[in-house]
Amino acid sequence: MKSWKRNVESYLFLSPYLVLFTVFFVAPVLIAIFLSFTSFNVLQPPRWIGFANYVNLFLNDNVFLIAVANTLLYAVIVGPIGFLLSFMFAWLIDSVGHRAMVGYTLLFYAPSISGIGMAFTWLLIFSGDRYGILNNLLIRLGALNEPFLWLSDSRSIMPVIIVVALWMGMGKGFLAQIAGFQSMPPELYEAGRVDGVPSRWHELWYITLPLMKPYILVAAVLQVVESFAVFDIANTLVPFPSPLYAAHTIVTHLWDFAFLRFEMGYSSAIAVILFIATFGLNRGLVRLLGTRGEY
Repeated sequence: MKSWKRNVESYLFLSPYLVLFTVFFVAPVLIAIFLSFTSFNVLQPPRWIGFANYVNLFLNDNVFLIAVANTLLYAVIVGPIGFLLSFMFAWLIDSVGHRAMVGYTLLFYAPSISGIGMAFTWLLIFSGDRYGILNNLLIRLGALNEPFLWLSDSRSIMPVIIVVALWMGMGKGFLAQIAGFQSMPPELYEAGRVDGVPSRWHELWYITLPLMKPYILVAAVLQVVESFAVFDIANTLVPFPSPLYAAHTIVTHLWDFAFLRFEMGYSSAIAVILFIATFGLNRGLVRLLGTRGEY
């Protein structure tokens, strides 16, 4: 009680955020966990069925296993490569003047803002007829004799989605790293040059990276969440369901059962598994990149 009275002003300032956080994050997670153990079709009250949804997911639902494999493939490629690209471009942009930096930041960040609208541009590029930009170019160069169905062939669907995702991947993590580079104190670099740091690469390794760990952590967490939550790009480029479920991801599977079949209990089980996977990976990143005070 003494601690409460001493910090009552702090709790009052925190209370709006805590209320919103509880209502829009904690409560939905708890409700989803509860519903994952039920059979719920929205029209009737939830009926408790225990672990049946989880058993069906891993033992009877082959499409879910395909979705897990597709999501992992996407995350393993897009996650690390997207993170490295955003870090590299943020580092390069930081070395130019302020006006040029604003322009380059907007140039690299714009694709992530445009989202679905720009995905339709890629539909023109990967169109499966002779008028598709990529097919037309490859036929003119002699690499193809006839048009290739980029978005209908199960072998090429996921590579196309990965290419588009990497192009659109300069999102919030990119801005976090730009902010990190901008916050670096110039005095440290001056001291480094006095102490004999010979190049920008050595400055990056010995000065910037240790100080950038909090920003790198934020960017890495955001990249993990975005990689596992892939849905809009795949559904825009490829019709649902995709050929041989080549573009089927965990979120697509969740959306299918929640909003097409109205099996909310089953979709909640999928959501819980996705939550556990992303939460576990993020905790691992915090322990790897954070300091003791951050976890």
